Amino acid sequence: MIVRSPCIKICTMDPETGLCEGCFRTLEEIGRWVIYTEEERKAIRIKIDERKESLGKDYFRNS
Repeated sequence: MIVRSPCIKICTMDPETGLCEGCFRTLEEIGRWVIYTEEERKAIRIKIDERKESLGKDYFRNS
């Protein structure tokens, strides 16, 4: 199964968290996405879900 990019075309980095406001990835994760293995991509998708949960899903929308 191919792990698709979580990008939703809202590409603004939050200076406090260092995360993209659209996809919750770091700059490194965004830049390296194309060279990550499927296993690495799966692990990042799990991290994204954890970030959303810890920050609250509406964290960036309310900023």
